[in-house]
Amino acid sequence: MTHHPNYSSFPVAALPRLSRRHALTAALASSALPALAQFRVEVSGVGLTQLPVAIAPFRGEGQSPQKIAAIVQADLERSGQFRAIDSSGAVLDESVRPDLALWRQKSADALAAGSVTRLADGRFEVRFRLWDVVRNQDLGGQSYAVVTTDLRLAAHRVADFIYEKLTGQPGIFSTRLAYVTKAGARYSLWVADADGENSQAALSSPEPIISPAWSPSGMQLAYVSFESRKPVVYVHDIATGRRRLIANFRGSNSAPAWSPDGRSLAVTLSRDGNSQLYTIDANGGEARRLMQSAGIDTEPVYSSDGRSIYFVSDRGGAPQIYRVAASGGSAERITFTGNYNISPSVSPDGRWLAYVSRVGGAFKLHVMELASGNVTAITDTSADENPSFAPNSRLIVYATQQQGREALMTTTLDGKIKARLAGQGGDIREPDWGPFQKQ
Repeated sequence: MTHHPNYSSFPVAALPRLSRRHALTAALASSALPALAQFRVEVSGVGLTQLPVAIAPFRGEGQSPQKIAAIVQADLERSGQFRAIDSSGAVLDESVRPDLALWRQKSADALAAGSVTRLADGRFEVRFRLWDVVRNQDLGGQSYAVVTTDLRLAAHRVADFIYEKLTGQPGIFSTRLAYVTKAGARYSLWVADADGENSQAALSSPEPIISPAWSPSGMQLAYVSFESRKPVVYVHDIATGRRRLIANFRGSNSAPAWSPDGRSLAVTLSRDGNSQLYTIDANGGEARRLMQSAGIDTEPVYSSDGRSIYFVSDRGGAPQIYRVAASGGSAERITFTGNYNISPSVSPDGRWLAYVSRVGGAFKLHVMELASGNVTAITDTSADENPSFAPNSRLIVYATQQQGREALMTTTLDGKIKARLAGQGGDIREPDWGPFQKQ
């Protein structure tokens, strides 16, 4: 997927003008976060064309540890594509055809109803059906038998089904996020659901961990660790917890970014002087330099077709975003609006470039349509960092500050619908949105 701001590779002298606060060991300075902090989703804004959808309470969910309908509704609202129709008090499930005329009167275009049943073996069965209220059609349904800890995942899969049936685009609610926290003197790398819930610690260390980047398979995370007292790149296997050392050359090793085929990584190395871009096999080995540059080149990210690498360079005097062929060669400048542009992220469909631009001292998330070069500022905050696209290219996750605290946010590409995934009592940053999960 993508890589996010990490200026550990810049010489310290270059940090003040090329970074806001990503100094070496201060890269993750934040207040303590309780180990398994809960998140709440706050959706704000109104989109231009939101589909009115009713998610009836699931029969039996009063005896379920998770309220399936509420999770599904929050997922759909956060996408910016849907507006919830009040369905409180409705008594429905997937087995009986509802009175769709009644739901037409309530202005719903679609209705989902289902049930949650505890099975004899202790698992739960989640069943649902989706109805097109306007066309009076049964759009199908699914059922999932899951252990208690997978009830949220089942709800996200229900939301994915509804999203895809009603928009024609795949839903991203069952995908995962990675992010980093600092709690006391310990740094932790977390894997969470796409709504920020259900966080599991993949790694904990007394030294900084930065720049997590999902592999295309969603089975591994590359990241930078300072446990050797300098930045070194590892790849971590999510299922087993095993990891392997990828880059530990002389000087700084940072900013890992996966190629779309998962076979190699782009990294930033200072082994030959200035920080420069290299590619390296995903199993490690010798690194291959992409370019010769007198400036600092960092923050590589592959295009979705694997042919290009976008990166940040100060070769023109101030940081801007450039593009180079994945095989190396001469670089082409991409950003021309503003004099300080960092943290590129390319949408999986190849249409959009998200990045952070310094505007009058404020750091704001921008989105460029690559075909036209048109740029839109999509936030009103002033400390945005680390944009990363959802795998369907319709949402961006990023870190920012609200009321003086770090917050994890998602936004639609037009900036109209934002959702805050708010940690209780602490800060989170360096988010990376994982790929689609195979069911």
